[in-house]
Amino acid sequence: MTTVAAFVVAADADAWRRAGFAVDGDGLMRLGGIQLRLIGAAPQAIGIETWELADAPDPGVALIDGLRTTHGDPPDDTRLPAVHPNGTIGIDHVVIYTPDLETTCAAITAATGAPLKRIREVGALRQGFHRLGELIVEVVTYPEIAVHQATFWGLALNVGDIDAMFASLGAEVMSPPKDAVQPGRRISSFRDTAGLGVPVAVMTTHGR
Repeated sequence: MTTVAAFVVAADADAWRRAGFAVDGDGLMRLGGIQLRLIGAAPQAIGIETWELADAPDPGVALIDGLRTTHGDPPDDTRLPAVHPNGTIGIDHVVIYTPDLETTCAAITAATGAPLKRIREVGALRQGFHRLGELIVEVVTYPEIAVHQATFWGLALNVGDIDAMFASLGAEVMSPPKDAVQPGRRISSFRDTAGLGVPVAVMTTHGR
């Protein structure tokens, strides 16, 4: 079964540390069974640059409908904390933007063997969902989407106590928690002022 071993993110490790994440001296952090590698902010670098797959059918695939892809082994991160000081415990899902939902979802299935589970439509917004191990892959499109090929957009993380996180970090860093689309769950987003380099939301795990 194909899983995601890591995401490579062009972001400042110190900004993530200030937001309460446990990042080691090499810019590595553990989110469940997935590693984040923070390689530093750069003028031409945007957000998630690459994902690293483990146990994919064809380890020679370097692009999945425009998504930069590398291959490796599942991380052995027992030396890295499983729970972060801010209460984060893992990644819920990654969001991918695309101008063509069917093309991107077919490419993900071909490269990973993970089928398209369902398509959700809310007005003109369309979302396709795959599962790669513990990670949900959410593919999004809408008529005015400003991408010409599939592009990594952001991450949603799981947190044990979203109210405690908000109380600790404050409204200048996070939006106030509110009910999520998923029944029984709540969600908040880090503001641009946090400097995480990529859109990041946090969600409670209840109701999943």
